[in-house]
Amino acid sequence: MNVPMWLWLATVVGLLAVFGIDLLLLNRDPRRITAREAAMSVAGYVAVAVVFGLFVWVFAGSRYAGEYFSGYITEYSLSVDNLFVFLVIMSTFAVPVVYQHRALLVGILIALALRGSLIVLGAALISQFVAVFYLFGAFLIYGAIRLARTPTTIGEHEYAENVALRLLRRAVPVTRQYHGARLFVRVDGRRMITPMLVVIIAIGTTDMVFALDSIPAVFGLTRESYLVFVVNAFALLGLRQLYFLLGGLLGRLVYLRFGLSVLLLFIGVKLILEVVAQDWQPFKPGPQPVPILVPGPWVSLMIVVGVLTVTVVASLARMRHKA
Repeated sequence: MNVPMWLWLATVVGLLAVFGIDLLLLNRDPRRITAREAAMSVAGYVAVAVVFGLFVWVFAGSRYAGEYFSGYITEYSLSVDNLFVFLVIMSTFAVPVVYQHRALLVGILIALALRGSLIVLGAALISQFVAVFYLFGAFLIYGAIRLARTPTTIGEHEYAENVALRLLRRAVPVTRQYHGARLFVRVDGRRMITPMLVVIIAIGTTDMVFALDSIPAVFGLTRESYLVFVVNAFALLGLRQLYFLLGGLLGRLVYLRFGLSVLLLFIGVKLILEVVAQDWQPFKPGPQPVPILVPGPWVSLMIVVGVLTVTVVASLARMRHKA
């Protein structure tokens, strides 16, 4: 898939335009986001993502369209796990409801920029060392085991400040209260940052922990760095509104982590199988392929959709039984 530079630039400009419109126009007056507004926005972003996938199908072929859709669904599903931590961050810092949308918007913009740097790094490693897929596969299998063993309810999550926030607090004083949506204020002649900026940085940098799992997972479904970037962008854009739509329902998805761990396990094994099928000893001269069956893009898509469907249905059935 040959992606020209102008298409990369157009994609980045388009994403910045979406963030700008949302921040400067739709979010100009802070207010509570209703469930109806959130549902319409989620449907709109999903529709745009689907239309983009159809364009990929028309102009690049069904193979890349299958890789895109499987990558998008996987990335969006793994990003849902971020909502647990976002809820904890909002609760820990007692963010007023009317400012939560703006905090998420700017925080996710930071997260997308950081993810972009990881995608560039991952693409560079893949182009130079095919054996890096062994590392990616092992990392995803480890992540699947770790995810399956972590708590499954929001109440069991604890938020701990990362290095970036600790350095920020040491370098600049922070006010004790919010000053609207402002990030910087002057108190008694002293320039200080507000908790709003701390929350935004917390959201953006904490997301990197999840990106260490999700980006290798998407690379396991497609090696096209452009598609990896786009599915990350669409997943993060729709994640903001999903936060307001599903915030009170996340606790009902009791088997969510198990479903996501199965996805990571499947993609990790698929990565290793792909390397073995192409050259099981990439450090030696000359390819040494092994004739094994590797799931294709559309088979991967069906597996992803099937695992998520079983996860949601089983979770809802469990909650109905408990009720």
